[in-house]
Amino acid sequence: MSTQTKAIRKAATLLLVKPGRPVEVFMLQRPGRGTFPNLHVFPGGKVDAADEGLDHRCRGLDDVGASRTLGLERGGLRYWVTAIRECFEECGVLLAYRADLSLFTAADADEAARFDDYRNSLAAGDLHLPAMLERESLYLATDRVRYFSHWITPPSAPARFDTRFFITEMPPGQQAVGHRHETVSGSWVTASQALAHHEAERWQMIHPTLTTLATVARYPDAETLLHDVDARRHIRDIDANQSEQGMQRPAFLSRP
Repeated sequence: MSTQTKAIRKAATLLLVKPGRPVEVFMLQRPGRGTFPNLHVFPGGKVDAADEGLDHRCRGLDDVGASRTLGLERGGLRYWVTAIRECFEECGVLLAYRADLSLFTAADADEAARFDDYRNSLAAGDLHLPAMLERESLYLATDRVRYFSHWITPPSAPARFDTRFFITEMPPGQQAVGHRHETVSGSWVTASQALAHHEAERWQMIHPTLTTLATVARYPDAETLLHDVDARRHIRDIDANQSEQGMQRPAFLSRP
């Protein structure tokens, strides 16, 4: 397939950060197969058809507000849903509320085992997210997930993605663990440590990941980082190299 006709698939990525100082992010290593093998990445993946139409299962955000934030006419909320679903599948962290609006955390070992089964079924494609949410009376914590950036893979890449990056704080009472089939490993690192691993050629990463880590590395703690993301001050401008690598100018940045 030529670069002119290569399909661009919609995707979402989530930066999971620990509260406190310094800022730590959870990163995964992809297995040595697929389009981008062996890469270190943030949790994320392609938008599924089942990620759409879940306004009634999202708290604090609807499709109108989500689409406005992303600069879309409609369909924005599905990116938030994808980011939350992929975070659960790939690192086992579920950003959700119970019916009483308390943040989800497994109540006991039996519930933890049941949700681990859900996780595996979702990753295998044997279960769709809406079914799990209905069965367990859960609501996605879309109000805790902040929009971060937008990248479209350049035409020269082996596969092209239109990816929205998001960021959220690690919820209490849960542990991030890489999925045994979808990832090789998972670890908490500071942005500076991750960049040093890349500089020393221990980790492979692509430009969007490196640019995101460089942004996070400017901040002394998670609170300041998330405050600036809320205020839309984390992206100051987009230079020519970032634009060439696929970074899109967000709607909140004024045009030059």
